[in-house]
Amino acid sequence: MHLFPTAFETERLRYERLDQSVDVFELYDVMSQPGFGDTVEHISKSQHHTPKDTFDYLGESAEKWEEADRANWAMFPKDGEEGTGEFAGVASLIPLWDRRTARLGVWLREEFWGRGYSGERADALVNLAFDRFDLDLVAAAHTDENDASKRAIEKYVERWGGQYDGILRNWVVLDDEPRDLHRYTITREQYDAADVAVEVTVHEGGE
Repeated sequence: MHLFPTAFETERLRYERLDQSVDVFELYDVMSQPGFGDTVEHISKSQHHTPKDTFDYLGESAEKWEEADRANWAMFPKDGEEGTGEFAGVASLIPLWDRRTARLGVWLREEFWGRGYSGERADALVNLAFDRFDLDLVAAAHTDENDASKRAIEKYVERWGGQYDGILRNWVVLDDEPRDLHRYTITREQYDAADVAVEVTVHEGGE
């Protein structure tokens, strides 16, 4: 059995493991669009220029999944949502097992911005990190220029009683330039004390 759930659902979204079972050409069509560079401007992803870029991305995602180093899930709006069944973006959970910490990540196609999907995804991954993986801390971060992520992170971190930890100087490299990272965390104690209802339906996968 896999450590990570291969699929799960929240109120408005369905999540499926991102690996070679995803149609490489459909995903390439998304990640090769000129506007995709704006979508991932503030994270360590870039526009894909050939299907091989997308093929390698899916292969890396599958490898890290098998090694339990990172879980990437494709996100799809459920029935009743605009764009039902369309690929909306990727949700990520990166466990740092030796630090008993989970880092959260996400990117959404621009047409799905402004719907609160980032917070809904975050609540689900916070729940998985503490209840399924028995970790002690959840962390999220954004760069200086990423105001949209700042607002989204502050909203769900506050909802869980978490806090802003501070700035990690020159912590990430984007476009060959070191960038500062603003880090936020939620502890297990804060999670346990928070009165937040989370709707997560896990579908366990096979071998």
